[in-house]
Amino acid sequence: MSWFEKTKRVMFGRPRDLSDPKLFHKISLVAFLAWVGLGSDGLSSSAYGPDETFRALAGHPHLAVFMALAVALTVFIISYAYSKIIEHFPSGGGGYVVATKLLGPMFGVVSGSALLVDYGLTISVSIASAADQIFSFLPAEWGTWQTKVAVESVAILLLLILNIRGVKESISILVPIFLLFIVTHAVVLLAGVGLHLREIPAVAGQVAAGLRHDLNTLGLGALLLIFAQAYSRGAGTYTGIEAVSNGLQIMREPRVATAKRTMLYMAVSLAVTAGGILLCYLLLGVTPVEGKTLNAVLVERLGFGTWFVVLTLCAEGALLLVAAQTGFLDGPRVMANMALDGWLPRRFSSLSERLTTHYGIVLMGLAAFATLIYTRGRIDHLVTMYAINVFVTFSLTQLGMCRFWLQERHSQPRWRQSLALHALGAFLCLGILVMVVVEKFFEGAWMTLLVTALLILFCWLIRRHYAKVSAKLARLSETLSNLPAEAAGGAAPGALDPHQPIAVLLVGGYSGLGIHSLLAIFRQFPGFYRQVAFVSVSVMDSGAFKGAGELDNLKAQTQQALERYAALARGYGLAAASYTAAGTDPMDEIEKLCRAIGRHFPKATFFAGKLIFRKDTWYQRLLHNETATAIQRRLQWEGLPTVILPVRVRD
Repeated sequence: MSWFEKTKRVMFGRPRDLSDPKLFHKISLVAFLAWVGLGSDGLSSSAYGPDETFRALAGHPHLAVFMALAVALTVFIISYAYSKIIEHFPSGGGGYVVATKLLGPMFGVVSGSALLVDYGLTISVSIASAADQIFSFLPAEWGTWQTKVAVESVAILLLLILNIRGVKESISILVPIFLLFIVTHAVVLLAGVGLHLREIPAVAGQVAAGLRHDLNTLGLGALLLIFAQAYSRGAGTYTGIEAVSNGLQIMREPRVATAKRTMLYMAVSLAVTAGGILLCYLLLGVTPVEGKTLNAVLVERLGFGTWFVVLTLCAEGALLLVAAQTGFLDGPRVMANMALDGWLPRRFSSLSERLTTHYGIVLMGLAAFATLIYTRGRIDHLVTMYAINVFVTFSLTQLGMCRFWLQERHSQPRWRQSLALHALGAFLCLGILVMVVVEKFFEGAWMTLLVTALLILFCWLIRRHYAKVSAKLARLSETLSNLPAEAAGGAAPGALDPHQPIAVLLVGGYSGLGIHSLLAIFRQFPGFYRQVAFVSVSVMDSGAFKGAGELDNLKAQTQQALERYAALARGYGLAAASYTAAGTDPMDEIEKLCRAIGRHFPKATFFAGKLIFRKDTWYQRLLHNETATAIQRRLQWEGLPTVILPVRVRD
């Protein structure tokens, strides 16, 4: 290997062996590890969600008691609703899939685009909040935005490398951090409540007095408005709940049971932690301090010493880094699903040799870095931008499930209970969404809405291009795919002769594109080739990688397509054979196959079809991966003659 390949191997690990029968078991996650990797996003929001809520209650801290109950109830309602979604979408019931299947593709692209922006912000919010926790106990003069953003950028780079290495490796490394957070925050909550039990009657009296005072001076309507504004300001608390339903593909079998158990772990831990922190703010009389988070002030008020403050805030900051994993795990997965449906360039559905969606991982990292620069790492602006798209997706998902239960009311005996659950979830999510947008429109909400709208437009243009190309190729397939296998008649062809010229055609599935390329060989080289070999690779992309048995199914489909090509060639009197392999990188596997074929057939010429457009533009090169040109360059370097057969696509 070259020095570059050796460095890459050290950083990202050895390639996965797709032939390993235990491969999926090795990289799938049990409920506990899934809780660490996916549930940490929701749990870590207790670092900034309650903080934002309590700051919004300035002058009315007694409302924190009711807010803690509202937060816990909201967490359980949304989590339970998503547990039901998991049952109906066992292959992945995230917002994009649900909206697409239950509301239609246009709602799906809105939900998917919102999720992509949201997952980029997941990374930036988590890392910015982590930096705030750490800098809370460091000297104030160190906490400039330039220093913070520099540290945050390094953190993004490290997480990017971890995630390209693979899901399970990145999560397993971070398990001790997660456990440290659980232990330290359990101590904080138990101490915050337990050491102040004697003060609870006095605090209860203050709450009752404050409530009576507000009702007499402000009135019920104004008090409810203050409560609603604070409730919406803490919308970041509920972000990450959907991550479990988005991440079913990496769950250990039985997936549904594992995912529901993971959701339960996350719901209980988030409700207890977020609600408990709000109560502790009230019991300990926490007030904002310049340069510190409210959680930092809370831990200092416990009086356990500087060592415990540093340990707890480091655990909180580290868990926020773990939470950034969700953006790297689920963002590329949503991107891959959208790419498979034609909303994004197809290359975003491909997997690396480590079975990670590497293009999506890199793009998520770049998006997070850009948002940190734009906001200068200010967590209040980031949380506002973050909460909007979360509740766009939540709302569409719940509305989709409402429509589902209305349609299934005649066949499902318990449809009323399920409809009521999702209707309540939709009401909560839409209410929070409207309040956040109205209250924070000029404080960053407008940017999130603009970026999401531009992304939707971008996706629509890509889909439109793919639809046009597919329509033209469909007409070609309709014309050519029904050619009779006995077209030439005559004597049956014999076996392949390694000493005679052979045409080696690289094909995908059985379609008009491959048949057109085969006929082009006959037309360009009449009577020269009397034998032909068909080569194809079973590409394990993110759409196919859903379980241990999927690779065998994919291989069988590829072999079936090759046999149809071989049968057609034999019908024209040619000796024919087929060769196949499986992998995540089609070019690497094709190169290996072609080198082996070239050694066995010294007079082989390799052919590959390529879509040719009248005008060569940058977006066509982006949307169509130029595989034929890349393969030609590789094979010619190996000394194997390679010809590209043009397949014209008229505008």
